[in-house]
Amino acid sequence: MSPSLHIPTWQLRARFAAALSAMYGAEVPAYTTLVAVSAEVNAAYVASHPQAYRLGSLDRVTAERHGAIRVGTAREIGEVATLFAAFGMYPVGFYDLRDAASPVPVISTAFRPTTPDELARNPFRVFTSVLATADRRFFDDDLRARVQNFLVRRTLFDPDLIARAARVGADGGCPAETAEEFVADAVAAFALSREPIDKAWYTELAAVSAVAADIAGVTTTHINHLTPRVLDIDELYRRMTARGVAMIDAIQGPPRTEGPAVLLRQTSFRALAEPRRLRHPDGVVRDGSLRVRFGEVEARGVALTPAGRQRYDAAMAAPDPAATWDQHFPATDREFADQQLAYYVGGDPAKPVVYEDFLPASAAGIFRSNLDGETRRTAADDDVDDDDSDYSEHWLADALGRDLLDPYALYQKAAACPP
Repeated sequence: MSPSLHIPTWQLRARFAAALSAMYGAEVPAYTTLVAVSAEVNAAYVASHPQAYRLGSLDRVTAERHGAIRVGTAREIGEVATLFAAFGMYPVGFYDLRDAASPVPVISTAFRPTTPDELARNPFRVFTSVLATADRRFFDDDLRARVQNFLVRRTLFDPDLIARAARVGADGGCPAETAEEFVADAVAAFALSREPIDKAWYTELAAVSAVAADIAGVTTTHINHLTPRVLDIDELYRRMTARGVAMIDAIQGPPRTEGPAVLLRQTSFRALAEPRRLRHPDGVVRDGSLRVRFGEVEARGVALTPAGRQRYDAAMAAPDPAATWDQHFPATDREFADQQLAYYVGGDPAKPVVYEDFLPASAAGIFRSNLDGETRRTAADDDVDDDDSDYSEHWLADALGRDLLDPYALYQKAAACPP
């Protein structure tokens, strides 16, 4: 008998991303429109821009997705880490959205491939947030206790799925005859549940934060959004608006400039009212709707060095960043490379290292722009103005059971690769 064909993690990742995309498109039809318009924009951009491939091949950009999920506890995000490792995706970076201009009571990391070769094969990423229930600025003692009791009683992931994922991750893949079932089971774990939702409980949490309600107001998790990549996000915004799709008010991230595109620009269509079954206080289940999920799209530029990131933060602090951008950044890749403001493979300005990560302000801005209300603090008293919880990088690494990788170290290594 011939040995079974071994399916490596990158192929599992590609199947996982494609299957999630198909499922999400069936759940949120406007996402399919977003993907189609992104493909149109990319094809038109490549046809008119000879250097379009400098930030990745059209095949890569067309297949590229990032997703977002939200969980509630250290145990749950630890299980997510085990599951995503089976697809060659590891936690990179630490994001604290609690102190953003539009605060959200979560801390986050991004699970993604970490080497240039793996990213070129399939660059699927999942931005993953965990609820900061111990932060008393958002949750008073009574609500925190009830949230924690709710979360400890639920099981987001089948233990057998996590056990299989641990084996696949350790083996670097799985036999062909088990790959289809494993990917299907992993995708199913993120499907939108049709189980009735306790309306009173969900509403109480939504009064604090819609994100808190989406995490702890339900017994399951789900894909919150899937994001295609586009080469001209301004044109994408224009085309979606022309089709009558309600977009958020602005594109998040750096302004459009004549110089090199840097970091990440994001926008989305507004969260849509989706039918959900709601259990009312009288015990009767009735049809209702919730606005939670939306369609995000992104455009990626060159990764900035720490020195470049300092300039970026200074530029974005201005009232109108676009008006003063050239006071902070030069106009060419050659100058970016010479001044060590961005990463280029072998120092060659024609070979930028693509930014593969996220911006806390943009993430919080996207979340906020799709919500119906502001995040509510527990009180205005001085005794809850300060955070005394321990939601640090060390806390998250302990929860994950593995180190958080440093994105700058990964970019430095990518830039040092032979051209």
